[in-house]
Amino acid sequence: MRIFDPHIHMSSRTTTDYRAMYDAGVRALVEPSFWLGQPRTNVGSYTDYFDALIGWERFRAAQYGIRHHATIGLNPKEANDPRCREVLDVLPRYLAKDGVVAVGETGYDSMTPEEDDVFARHLELAVKHGLPALVHTPHRDKAAGTRRTLDVVRESGIAPGMVVVDHLNETTVADVADSGCWMGFSIYPDTKMDEQRFVAILREYGTERMLANSAADWGHSDPLKTLATAHAMLDAGFTADDVDLVLWRNPVAFYGQSGRLNLDPVPGFEGAGDAAADASAPVPSTFEGNSVLRGVRA
Repeated sequence: MRIFDPHIHMSSRTTTDYRAMYDAGVRALVEPSFWLGQPRTNVGSYTDYFDALIGWERFRAAQYGIRHHATIGLNPKEANDPRCREVLDVLPRYLAKDGVVAVGETGYDSMTPEEDDVFARHLELAVKHGLPALVHTPHRDKAAGTRRTLDVVRESGIAPGMVVVDHLNETTVADVADSGCWMGFSIYPDTKMDEQRFVAILREYGTERMLANSAADWGHSDPLKTLATAHAMLDAGFTADDVDLVLWRNPVAFYGQSGRLNLDPVPGFEGAGDAAADASAPVPSTFEGNSVLRGVRA
């Protein structure tokens, strides 16, 4: 089984997690830039963090056989702090970097006018740089926040297929499914979404444009929830091909639109990394033969 975790915050995890993830079949991941738990006070703290995401963390993941990619943005929770707005001016520099496969996380936390403006500017950057956008839906009043999110996406002019709306649940999935955007679900131990509820959603809405992630961070979370999701799908009667679609081919297709995915086995891990080249579950034909995916646009 091969797994691509499309949303996990590995800078807050340990090397033990990397080892366990590799053993579970994780061969690639995307780490979105996010709030660190306390306010940042100047743009330098962001640039140091962004540099670590595209440098050190990418190197650290490779030591354990996993290809690391990042998304770069000003997190919605920080969009309300005027000290942070200068970050928007440095984002273009990072959006041009290797391994940066999307703009984000962006979207809403408290649905303030400041968040409206920052969200719209992120989508402008995504269009300008030809990158997908990773959108965070608010933890409070999620249904209204998701509808407002989809309004902003439509107004921005970005193609819906270039957007994943994340942290969805039963109250929000229908609107996103109808919008043409990709649907992201964070599988968590106690909150957000568990694997059984996600399986029920798959039964109703199907597996197309569906992404399952662990969103593991410094809180109570589990970087192996992607594997638990795979087992729950199989137990519910989904096929191995369905699992491969949701946990590998879908994230490859979405983030592959950046032209920057690297899915080559990490040197020294080729023998153990057969899952990444399993001929029984190939990636979509658009991408065949390209371990570094190039320029597929929605």
